[in-house]
Amino acid sequence: MRKTLLASALAVFTLAANAQQATQKWYDNIKFSGYGMLQYQYEDKDEGEHNEFNLRLARFILDGKNGEFDWRVQIQGTNAKGPGEPTVQLIDIFAEWVKHKEFRVKAGQFKRAFTFENPTNPITQGWYAYANVINALSGFGDRTGEKSSSGRDIGVQVQGDLFPNAVGRRLLHYQLGVYNGEGINSKDKDQRKDIIGGLWVMPIQGVRIGAFGWTGSRADVGEKNRYALSAEYDKDEYTFRTEYLHSQGKGADASLGDKADGWYVFGIVPVVKSKVHAKARYQCYRKAKEWSSSKTMYEVGVNYYITKKLQLNLEYARVNDRSIANPDKHNYNFFDAQFDFRF
Repeated sequence: MRKTLLASALAVFTLAANAQQATQKWYDNIKFSGYGMLQYQYEDKDEGEHNEFNLRLARFILDGKNGEFDWRVQIQGTNAKGPGEPTVQLIDIFAEWVKHKEFRVKAGQFKRAFTFENPTNPITQGWYAYANVINALSGFGDRTGEKSSSGRDIGVQVQGDLFPNAVGRRLLHYQLGVYNGEGINSKDKDQRKDIIGGLWVMPIQGVRIGAFGWTGSRADVGEKNRYALSAEYDKDEYTFRTEYLHSQGKGADASLGDKADGWYVFGIVPVVKSKVHAKARYQCYRKAKEWSSSKTMYEVGVNYYITKKLQLNLEYARVNDRSIANPDKHNYNFFDAQFDFRF
């Protein structure tokens, strides 16, 4: 009798443990998160003062894991078209086979494999916006006239990390993707795919040095060929990055010709660790690869982390925009303040 009771108790305990494990697996493997970014901007461009409050964006994210696969679904609400013109759209939906660090496969809608800055998250990127050249040549408000796609497209990508050193840190990363070339939530209109690849080395901890290539087309403007050269140091809250991008191919504005380029360099350093960061950035974008079309910004600012989930970002820039017809109005001041929160 005692053995029977003991066996029954063990069976009940095993079933309960298995049920608990199944319940824990469900909650452990799916995570809901998100964030919001509120913005105020001021500028005295064209000898006139302009200022406005703006809801920059809100994002709602589901991350999950199913065996050897990771997946993500992300929805964004933003005033991408301008204040008072909100847009809600699906920006991420993909699954990635992650069994091997040397070879992973991702399919769906996700960030293009182009530049170091493009994959960074807006709330951790550190600035009022991505650099102008990233916005123009990496699939945000693209030079080709492609709708704002947050640097994303629909396709398939393979990537991996190779050559681990003595402590297991891998020294080489590669990635190669095939995409529609039309941006998010869009079918391929010209039936010609974009191919984007990147390769970088990581010789010491925190350092990446890489190069990227992109060839493809859009139905409205024809072929586009781009490359980027990138370098970064990111460790212990110190971040320094620089990138140069070049594009050949017609833009939505045919009068600008078929070439454009730009670059940026920035540094973000801790003043009070995990609390206050100071920052400075120099950037230039030439939408016709001529100095007469250049927009240059000299930026300084500070990021204050109120808590781990609340932050205040302040930034001032002196702008030189030579594309403005009146040379007396090339220079103006710009200020941006953002309050960001996570959940």
